[in-house]
Amino acid sequence: MPHILVKLYSGRTEQQKQRLAEELTRAAMAVLKLDNDAFSVAVEDIAPEDWTEKVYKPDILGNPARVLKKPGYTP
Repeated sequence: MPHILVKLYSGRTEQQKQRLAEELTRAAMAVLKLDNDAFSVAVEDIAPEDWTEKVYKPDILGNPARVLKKPGYTP
């Protein structure tokens, strides 16, 4: 069922990432009307200097139809 992948700048604590996973799961459960067991959440740490090449260009610019909330920045 739903797998949520979050890519973010490296440097967050494991506790922050765990809380993010829990909060995303709660929100998705409410919207999708699915049980907790249906979800998995992964966090991928990206070095800031790699963000443009590893995330912005391929995931944001390269897939505009899939980006439902566009960022308010350009690298």
